[in-house]
Amino acid sequence: MKKITRIITILLAGCLIGLAGCSEQTTKEKEAHAAGPQNSPKEKQLKAEKKRKVEKPVFVNLIDPNTKRVIKTLKPKEMGYGSDDEKYKAQLAEVTRELARGTNDTPGYDKRMILDKLDENGQIIKGSPQTILEEEELTDKIIQASLKGGDVEIPLYVTASGYKPEEAAQLGEVVVASYTTHFNSGVAGRSKNIALSAEAIDHVILGAGDSFSFNTTVGPSDAEHGYQPAPEALDGKLVDGIGGGICQTSSTLYNAIDKLAVSYIEKHHHSLHVGYVPTGRDATVSYGGYDFRFKNTTGVPLMIKSTIRRGSLTVEIRTARVYQNLVKKS
Repeated sequence: MKKITRIITILLAGCLIGLAGCSEQTTKEKEAHAAGPQNSPKEKQLKAEKKRKVEKPVFVNLIDPNTKRVIKTLKPKEMGYGSDDEKYKAQLAEVTRELARGTNDTPGYDKRMILDKLDENGQIIKGSPQTILEEEELTDKIIQASLKGGDVEIPLYVTASGYKPEEAAQLGEVVVASYTTHFNSGVAGRSKNIALSAEAIDHVILGAGDSFSFNTTVGPSDAEHGYQPAPEALDGKLVDGIGGGICQTSSTLYNAIDKLAVSYIEKHHHSLHVGYVPTGRDATVSYGGYDFRFKNTTGVPLMIKSTIRRGSLTVEIRTARVYQNLVKKS
């Protein structure tokens, strides 16, 4: 009997010990479950990569303010945003420069002003305003939008001519500056070229603050536009070229407008002395190359009047009588 009692006691003790172990194991399992799954470093890395893969890509759309269309889409992170900001800024500078100035295949947004002029009946022939894309401003706007993405409207600034259309008819009333040069009217090609270029600048209106470009105003001096072969200065030599003689028109204009308080943007001399103006008083031009450009800073609107007579070219700068005493002289 004693032996049986002893066996039962041992069995009961073993069960109690087993129950205690089970209870401890259950508590640890509960604590582990409450703490969440414990991932290995490799599992954590896989989770992080998976999270990066599902991140929504950021795009910046550049919008044309006139058409409201997307003209270019940028991916900031691929361009270096957040990882190489200097690289990103350099790439943005290239993007904005191409949009403003164009490429070999695509014209840019920047447009020089094509000035208005009067026709033979005194009616205004409309040109087009100056358009400038502010590259730095666009770059700043793109950077601001690069974190979250979105649309950025291209900042274009349009400047119309600085005169009142109702004053146009009076701008030819008084001459405030003029200059005359002479040429051999027996040289047919050169005479024709001078006449064509002089006609192109005739009755052009220079509003206050307007910028004038000879090449933009006259256009291509090629055979397609009626220009003929004639001697022209090139690399210190006289050679025959289509459009030879138009530099006499630009130089005559320069000597007339130089009597007024204009600001020069671009002006070049010939590679040799030309006989129609004193040394250093010429302004050579070449479509697609050298240009003659200035800004009307006289304070009043002006008009260019060119006159061809036999063997002479006269360029006059005129204005309305009410502005005669207000025009600033050089």
